[in-house]
Amino acid sequence: MRSSWKPLGALLVEAGAISEQQRDEALAAQGGGPRRIGEILLAAKVLDAVQLGTALAAQLEVPFLAELPLEAYSLELLEKLPLSYCREHRLYPLALEDECVRVAVADPFDLRAQNDLVALTGRPLELVVATSDEILRALNRAYEQHAGEAQEFVEEIGGGEAALGSGFEPADLLDTSDEAPIIRFVNSLITQGYKERASDIHIEPYETELIVRYRIDGILYEVLRPPHKAQASILSRLKIMANLNIAEKRLPQDGRFRVRIAGKDIDVRVSTLPTTFGERIVLRLLDKATSVLSLEDIGMGSTLLSSIDTMIRKSHGIFLVTGPTGSGKTTTLYAALSRLNNREKNIITIEDPVEYQLAGVGQIQVNSKINLTFASGLRSILRQDPDIIMVGEIRDGETAEIAVQSALTGHMVFSTLHTNDAAGALTRLVEMGVEPFLAASSIVGILAQRLVRRICPHCREGYAATPELLQELGVNRPELRSATFYRGRGCDKCLQIGYMGRTGIYELLSMSESVRSLLLQNRDAASIKQAAQKEGMASLRDAGLALALKGETTLEEVMRVTQEEQ
Repeated sequence: MRSSWKPLGALLVEAGAISEQQRDEALAAQGGGPRRIGEILLAAKVLDAVQLGTALAAQLEVPFLAELPLEAYSLELLEKLPLSYCREHRLYPLALEDECVRVAVADPFDLRAQNDLVALTGRPLELVVATSDEILRALNRAYEQHAGEAQEFVEEIGGGEAALGSGFEPADLLDTSDEAPIIRFVNSLITQGYKERASDIHIEPYETELIVRYRIDGILYEVLRPPHKAQASILSRLKIMANLNIAEKRLPQDGRFRVRIAGKDIDVRVSTLPTTFGERIVLRLLDKATSVLSLEDIGMGSTLLSSIDTMIRKSHGIFLVTGPTGSGKTTTLYAALSRLNNREKNIITIEDPVEYQLAGVGQIQVNSKINLTFASGLRSILRQDPDIIMVGEIRDGETAEIAVQSALTGHMVFSTLHTNDAAGALTRLVEMGVEPFLAASSIVGILAQRLVRRICPHCREGYAATPELLQELGVNRPELRSATFYRGRGCDKCLQIGYMGRTGIYELLSMSESVRSLLLQNRDAASIKQAAQKEGMASLRDAGLALALKGETTLEEVMRVTQEEQ
């Protein structure tokens, strides 16, 4: 023991982190028991983890690191130490040197873990103190970075020794070094997809090959061609994880499972489909930790946001979001609901499936096996005295009719439709059997949207658009000929794609008198759109061009997602 050693309570009082009274109360609560004074003070929220870590470091006269360096870790020790062990003991190997092992710990008095490290390396330890949260973040970051990629196991599973493992589901996919090759291949396939921001993983069998593709920012990229003979084992492993019938190969199946990757809960939706050359399987990855985005987060400007805010806060009516599959309609509805969610409102949703949990909102999942459809669920919701209702999608005339009646009887209804533009939603509802006068009086606004990929900020470069490209976009504005547009060269940060992440472009149709009049006259969508644009509605292509001028996306991307805007 050092001659300058002081009790932790005294150090905390000297540092001004706690008062003498708080120290005495903590010592009284300790009462000679096994709980340490630091734990008691943390539990009582008298001090925070950084203050405690600083005091522990001062007590032992070792450094305290509020943040662990990104690239400072011992890869050799990371490969030897299981992730679960490091997490349990809150230790992070910083460096393995000839004279010693430098390690960050949250609890410098955990002698068992320290003795294990000394026995493993044969070297003395040099301690650094960090908070538990910081050590966990650093561990997840380091193990995620060095988790084996799927490509590393392709040769291994191609050697004929690929045995299908048991139905074991790992606690964390990054901590599976001792599993069978097929299990490790599947785990690394999911881990790599998560690391590369894939929303879906496609495993597609063909006559002589098996292809794996990731959907990143809405675009599919081929990433892997595993050995064809491993097809059955890979599919069986995924079926076991999703609790599907591995013997049934003639019918489509749907399932789900949850895994942990780098400490984050990932919900994986599984869909199988029988094809000529075997079952193809699609995995959808949903990060459970991802919070619902706000309307500001999804690319809405202040003017558009103000208009939408006025519409969604009405006491009754229908607000529709339209666009093709994968255009972010549900995300927009969630953002709108979270904006309105408070204790004064009763909000109920019916969805297929429920993708994110919203605190304080009653969410129902469609189940066709028991005849719980959008229409039948919507009828039941109306008996629950709701203020706001969200219907995942209006698919048929019955659902459309009930939604309209709900809006006319004092409820605010949110829903989606699969149409190319906002004006097309009005004519689609009429085609479904909704009377034009009912649609005109119940709808408060229609938002059409698309998702465009953002230019990677790390490799963005400026260029002048060619007259041919501007002509193809149908743009005759002279100022655009000399404007600077941007694109991504491609770098390691964006996987050489040139894009990173997505944002939305929007077209908002408000129900003005002229739009209502045209709807009552059963006019076509083109006429309604033309009238709305005369009143100031910006088209999807206009919104895309504005985003390209800001340097957030490319002209090519705008053209790709607004091809029907001619």
